[in-house]
Amino acid sequence: MKITLITVGKIKEKYLKDAIAEYSKRLSRYCKLEIIEVADEKTPDQASETVEEGIRAKEGERILKYIKDDMYVVTLEIGGKMLSSEELAEKINSLGLAGKSSIAFVIGGSIGLGKEVLSRSDYALSFSKMTFPHQLMRVILLEQVYRSYRIISGSPYHK
Repeated sequence: MKITLITVGKIKEKYLKDAIAEYSKRLSRYCKLEIIEVADEKTPDQASETVEEGIRAKEGERILKYIKDDMYVVTLEIGGKMLSSEELAEKINSLGLAGKSSIAFVIGGSIGLGKEVLSRSDYALSFSKMTFPHQLMRVILLEQVYRSYRIISGSPYHK
């Protein structure tokens, strides 16, 4: 299975880079992992909805360049479906059993994802009704994907 994270913006904080590196290393036993960072747009304070829509569209174009036709695309959205860790593991496992060998998880920038990316999504996933910094979300997502593989393999990690 190939897991691709397509994310908007760069990680600057060392502690987040270290956590991402740790989970990337752990995941290497279970899947091929690729993390793609696309450039973010500067969002002016008090930006109008039109300006924000334009920013999401520009970031969306960059994201879509990396989404291949055979990828199963999971977008992280506040309004998406919330799953337990076991349910996420089952989702990943069932996709593999159904012949989907490539899953792309998409994390938008600070103002979310554009319409074009949302329309390409196969599954909208929410981790919470709360908003998290998109940089931290990478760590949370990688941990949950790792936890999913540990659940699939019957390992005690997830308890």
